[in-house]
Amino acid sequence: MNTTLASRWYRLTTPLLADAACRTAMLQQLTLAYEGSDRHYHSLKHIKTLLDSAQQHAAGLQDAEVVQLAIWFHDAVYSTRRDDNEKRSAALALEFLGHTSLSEQRRQRVAYLIERTKDHTQPQPATDSDLHFFLDADLQILGAPEADYWQYARQVRQEYRFAPDFMYRRGRRKVLEKLLNCPLLYQTALFRDKLDAQARRNLQAELKAWENGGV
Repeated sequence: MNTTLASRWYRLTTPLLADAACRTAMLQQLTLAYEGSDRHYHSLKHIKTLLDSAQQHAAGLQDAEVVQLAIWFHDAVYSTRRDDNEKRSAALALEFLGHTSLSEQRRQRVAYLIERTKDHTQPQPATDSDLHFFLDADLQILGAPEADYWQYARQVRQEYRFAPDFMYRRGRRKVLEKLLNCPLLYQTALFRDKLDAQARRNLQAELKAWENGGV
């Protein structure tokens, strides 16, 4: 665990929970999950990227604490063979937050943010600015420079390495097409103005690559 990430965890959770052992145990559990041998993209690096974004734009968030907690837990449970990762990650967050002084309403809010990451292409509540920021931050890799995007695409393929190419190609093409057909990839002007055009170029390039045999 990066010491900077650990310090961020303790800075976030210490005011909420006096039990140092409980805080440390949860950090260790999260670290083991994100550093698992099956994690290539959905790792601690991804968590750091989102936390950096939340820190950079904290002044524009309604509840930065809740957003940071959602970031820490949103991929805590991640199995490419299951379709309930978001629900299970939210449940883990609620289990931990049940030991804290965070209000029930804010605990449920953390769980809600996590569960909304199941499908970024679904319509989102129009006025929920923290949700919009969180979802956009989670998808910022799509609009990354070309080399970084291809690294991401290869890392995702590694996370599905159990699947033969013909099966992965079929599923990945559906994901790419769904994203490309989405009228709004990014909910906020902040991310949309900066990343949308590049994201669509990246997605189209990967789709073409799979049509021609693979990435």
